[in-house]
Amino acid sequence: MNRYFFIAIFLLAFSSCKEGVEEPTNGENLTQYVNPFIGTDGPGNTYPGATMPYGMVQLSPDIGTPGWDRIAGYYYPDTIISGFSHTHLTGTGAGDLYDILVMPSNSKSNKRIKENSYRPYSTFSHDKEKASPGYYSVDLLDLDIKAEMTATRRVGIHRYTFPQDDSTKIHIDLGYALNWDKPTDTYLEVVNDTFIRGYRMSTGWAKDQRLYFSMHFSRPFKSYVVYNDGQVVDAPVRGINTKIELNYAMLKGECLIMKTGLSTAGFEGADAAVAEETQGFGFERYKEKARKVWEKELSKIRVKSSDTDKKRIFYTMMYQSMLAPTLLSDLDGKYKGANDTIGVAKGFDRYDTFSLWDTFRAAHPLFTIIQQEKVPDMVQSMLAHYKETGILPVWSMQGNETNMMIGYHAVPVIVDAYFKGFAFDKELAYKACKESAMVNGRQIDVYREKGFIPVDDAHENWSVSKTMEYAYDDWCIAMFAKDLGYEKDYKEFLSRSENWKNLYNEKTSWLQPKSGSGKFITPFVPKEYSPYFCESNAWQYYWFVPQDIEGLIAKTGGQERFNQKLDSMFTYAPQPGDKLPIFSTGMIGQYAHGNEPSHHVAYLYNYLDQPSKTQSLVRQILEEQYANAPNGHCGNEDCGQMSSWYIFGALGFYPVNPAQGVYDLGIPLFKEAEVSVGKGKTLRVIQKNYSKANKFVEYVTLNGVTLDRNFITHKEVTAGGELVYVMTDDPKKADGKKLNSPEVNKIYR
Repeated sequence: MNRYFFIAIFLLAFSSCKEGVEEPTNGENLTQYVNPFIGTDGPGNTYPGATMPYGMVQLSPDIGTPGWDRIAGYYYPDTIISGFSHTHLTGTGAGDLYDILVMPSNSKSNKRIKENSYRPYSTFSHDKEKASPGYYSVDLLDLDIKAEMTATRRVGIHRYTFPQDDSTKIHIDLGYALNWDKPTDTYLEVVNDTFIRGYRMSTGWAKDQRLYFSMHFSRPFKSYVVYNDGQVVDAPVRGINTKIELNYAMLKGECLIMKTGLSTAGFEGADAAVAEETQGFGFERYKEKARKVWEKELSKIRVKSSDTDKKRIFYTMMYQSMLAPTLLSDLDGKYKGANDTIGVAKGFDRYDTFSLWDTFRAAHPLFTIIQQEKVPDMVQSMLAHYKETGILPVWSMQGNETNMMIGYHAVPVIVDAYFKGFAFDKELAYKACKESAMVNGRQIDVYREKGFIPVDDAHENWSVSKTMEYAYDDWCIAMFAKDLGYEKDYKEFLSRSENWKNLYNEKTSWLQPKSGSGKFITPFVPKEYSPYFCESNAWQYYWFVPQDIEGLIAKTGGQERFNQKLDSMFTYAPQPGDKLPIFSTGMIGQYAHGNEPSHHVAYLYNYLDQPSKTQSLVRQILEEQYANAPNGHCGNEDCGQMSSWYIFGALGFYPVNPAQGVYDLGIPLFKEAEVSVGKGKTLRVIQKNYSKANKFVEYVTLNGVTLDRNFITHKEVTAGGELVYVMTDDPKKADGKKLNSPEVNKIYR
């Protein structure tokens, strides 16, 4: 009798590990092309773990050792894993999050090293590691344990498959911290032998992070030990460095499945996440559901190509464009607000992780095409931040303002969404934009007074870059004011949008830093990376006047001189003795694709009636600066900006002015692409005369009509139809036409 009982229990456990789901056969499986390891080596700073589109959970492996290379918790060249934490940033330079570390162990290994603060770890091999949208798995070789991860929007789901061992443990470590992150208050409570919960409050880049969790287990643990700062204590326990070890006796092939619901507002939200987003412990069911959600999102753009590597890069960029912003609100709308209170999002999902200095350029414009259902929620999230703090977000995360980077770049995102017809409170939005440009912080008061930001002694003064980016945002507010009928505001902000001219040195033809008295700072070397430019040099920031490209051409001395300078941008390569900072990557001359200020520059040849140069450079960047490899990003992926640039580039158009509702034409990468543009409509992008030799665009037709311009409007994109690029091998056939490129400057909508 005992023998049959044992067999039944074993078969039940085994079946829970191998629960099957029939694979649908309708259409091409696009998730097969996604390689989440792209960017986990080199400067990409991505993570390979399980998440949902814009989800609250990013359940991913942690190497457990600090450093720039491990800013997302994981670094492809490493060989150990110290656990799996539930939150990570994608592609940034910010060492934060890594909440609620989980690590299984057993008696097969008790290795400890100083580098990961003597926590349990195991070696692993990439041969025994897999990642796909919504799923991650790895064999922990020292322990003979298979670890698998999947997720819902607010719940991280683990499955561990064990060898036989009576000393199996699950370590849940709330004191674990990495890089900038530091716990300030943690709590653990054992509710019963299959349910624990707690919270982890922390500080770091974001000063007041709060994360509550509700953790449920498919098997009861036989005992547990709780620690507070290394000392055994009773539960519940509260402290800065707490953890719990759950003890199990496992047979070979047995599984343990864990579900961890998250909330920034309280235990109720974490409990509700588990109750509403999961039913039971069927891991394969959740994994398949995640895959189907990702499949639906990826299918918004279908490309046709026989080059599998290119398809892998494209769909990985699609995937990575949807990893941020991240969900902040619970099912009932509650969230930790930017004023450190509990807010309630009524009628929308509250998002955060707005890396706006990066993402206003291409990621948010891309959302207006393929994430139309989410754009109003993102704008309302920014307006909620404004109502909580009095200003729009700059770089917000986990219900905090970090004030990282420069500009007030929620403004172009909101203004772009307004003119593209998305629904939200336009008067509140305008008030938020205007007031964010009138505050006294971040040197905006000095900018208003002087018309530029002078050099001071502050670290990362960034005076030239701030002046230029504030001026661009002011143009956006001017366009918003004009459309709403606020004539006085329109004139004021339009005047402010010309402040970039106050730093233009007519003698040197450079935008240069000035002292408080208005004198240009000398000596001045344009290629040097100085405190006057934000993560860039004078070469890279010279071109950031997207609101007035005609004006910049005129200041430079006309089209011929502008063309010479633009040519030099792409040919004046750094010398062997030049000191290049960590963010100066993806170099083509002085152009740095690895950082955002350069991202629009290749398209500026359109304004000189030389689109062949734009086409050649865009194709070069697409093919040389991205790869289907762990080091496939030439710079930080930056919350979807680097990947969104690729998507636009591959489709053949790009928003040089990201708040204008206009896309400059480039050159498509694929023979054909179909883009779902909302309301059941599709835009087909086709290369006619497609071949490797035909690297230039002779002319473009939209729905059979030849375009007499080098741009297409958002309304034309979302109306659907056919955008046909007629290809040629002769660059002269691409150039020489007066295609009214400068007319794009006169189109406000």
